[in-house]
Amino acid sequence: MTVANVIAALDLPAGARVNQRVPKKLLVEHGAPTAADKRRINDGIEEVHWLAALKPTTIGMPEFRDTAREYLEIAVLSVVLRSGAQAGRLAELIRRAVPYPVFLIVSQGDVLALSLAHKRWSQGETGATVLDGDTVAADLGTGQDGGFRQAFVAALPMARQPRANLFALYQGWMDTLLALLAARGTGTFATAESPEHAAARRIALVDCARLEALMGSLRAAAAKETQLARQVELNLELRRVQAEYSAVRAKL
Repeated sequence: MTVANVIAALDLPAGARVNQRVPKKLLVEHGAPTAADKRRINDGIEEVHWLAALKPTTIGMPEFRDTAREYLEIAVLSVVLRSGAQAGRLAELIRRAVPYPVFLIVSQGDVLALSLAHKRWSQGETGATVLDGDTVAADLGTGQDGGFRQAFVAALPMARQPRANLFALYQGWMDTLLALLAARGTGTFATAESPEHAAARRIALVDCARLEALMGSLRAAAAKETQLARQVELNLELRRVQAEYSAVRAKL
């Protein structure tokens, strides 16, 4: 997929398109808290484009406000990163520089990824926003998506997302990306049946990642262990974790 493919799949209204280049100077001024982060932006980013501004006047969807956050607009951005750049940290810095939730399309070499993260009011600084919860991100160029890539792309259009308000819209796209991540474990792409199902899937994906890391650690430890009794203990623990992993994966 390409950035153009993603934008086409989102099917955004023409009135929401911006298509402006964002100077790196703005990111440095508003998103880099340290000298090291300034260098990351200058050395790691090739270019950033503001593709679309999704707000009530451009997409006909209400804004959202509550005690935790204020969603007046969703910014759709694309960023081209240089080889070796720290994609995760740079995505965080871009979000820090933009006062709105960001639908971020990241290109780095042959890799194309989508990245979304909620924002909320900072509890320590009046008027400032911080990331709320984990970032949801996925590479779109993996070979394992061949069987359900078309279904994922078909689920991306704005018209297929919740339309209650901008927060619901953003959450809908986040849940669609989570459905892609879940499909890589189950082999079948399926959007969430309800908000409760989506929330359970988010928790299950986090637990699956944790258990996969634990299984890898246990296998490595067992391979290095020379004492038979300890090997048996590690293998029993591995079987227990594998059983837990299977149970959690079933929730995807």
